[in-house]
Amino acid sequence: MKIRKILFAIAIAQFLLIAPSQAKNNDFVVPANFPKQYTKEYIEKITPVYKSTGKDPIIYVALDMLKGTNGEFSRNAILGNNLSQRPVKIEFRDLGEINPEYKSFDALGWKKGKNLYIYINPRHKDAPPGAIAALLSHEALHQDEYNSLAEETYAWTMEAAVWCEILRIFPESDENLHPLVTRENTLKKLFEKGNYSNKYIKKTVHSNAGYKNLPATSPGFEDL
Repeated sequence: MKIRKILFAIAIAQFLLIAPSQAKNNDFVVPANFPKQYTKEYIEKITPVYKSTGKDPIIYVALDMLKGTNGEFSRNAILGNNLSQRPVKIEFRDLGEINPEYKSFDALGWKKGKNLYIYINPRHKDAPPGAIAALLSHEALHQDEYNSLAEETYAWTMEAAVWCEILRIFPESDENLHPLVTRENTLKKLFEKGNYSNKYIKKTVHSNAGYKNLPATSPGFEDL
């Protein structure tokens, strides 16, 4: 009788540990602006690949959308093929908590100890995942404590190129009223104006007041 009681108690304890996680997954509703192929079942299928990066399904979808694009490098970097050799942790966070000057930033690449992070402004939680994908392709290029005009130019150009690809593959990502899509479409116009080169993006980076104290180059971005 005692053995049965012990086994019953263990079963109850295991249920209590597992149930909240299962309930959380079961409660997830796929947002209307996710591409049609990203059903709840498909997201559950790809979650093991991306769960090391964080807890948000939109991040899993965004990373998955980078497959087969110029952002494949960034996707692999986020999954661990980077200078830290660890997955990059991604989360939505009030950037003003890090520094008041960052409050209006769309995202921020950050290095703390041996770990890399990408923090995204919470106002983009409801952005189409394709726009998040383009943003991540940019931020994943910042893998150390150094930055430069050349590095930002490369990152912004990567973001523009990936956004162009995302729109070809997932045209429903072009939600014109969302602020993150406005950012991506602005970059797209600069990219196209320069005949798909960094010509006008580079000029924009160099004239950005937020980058006025950056050096011309940084490790890995010595020439551009």
